[in-house]
Amino acid sequence: MNRQSERGAAAVEFAIVVPVLVMLLLGIMEFSRVYNTQASLSAAAREGVRVMAISNDPAASRTAAKNTAVSLNPVLVDSNITFKNLDTGTATCASGNRMSVTITYSLSTLTGIAGPFSMTGQGAMLCGG
Repeated sequence: MNRQSERGAAAVEFAIVVPVLVMLLLGIMEFSRVYNTQASLSAAAREGVRVMAISNDPAASRTAAKNTAVSLNPVLVDSNITFKNLDTGTATCASGNRMSVTITYSLSTLTGIAGPFSMTGQGAMLCGG
C-alpha cells in the first residue's frame, strides 16, 4: 500500500470520528450547565426559605434567593419565587409551621438541540426555628 491511499484513509476516519467527539463535548457542556443551574436553584431556595423562616419577610427572602443565584443568566426575578406555608397553605410564616420556597426557572441550551428545560429548586424549613 502506498502513502497516498493511507492519507486518504486517515482523512475518512477523521471525518467519521470528529462529529462524534464534537457531540460528546457539547453534551458535556450542556450537562454541566444544567447541573450548575440546579445546584444554584437549590442553594437559592435554601437561602430564601432560611431568611423567610427567620424574618417572615418575603421581600428579604426574594432578595436573598436572587443574591445567592448570581450565576444564572438570565437572572431570577420575583415571579420565579413562590412561598407556601405547608401547614396553613398561606404565604406567611407563623412560628412552629413549615415554610416552603419554590423557585422555577427555564434554562435555554447552548446548542439549541434540546430544551428549554423547566427546572425547580425547593427548600423547606420550620418557621421561627
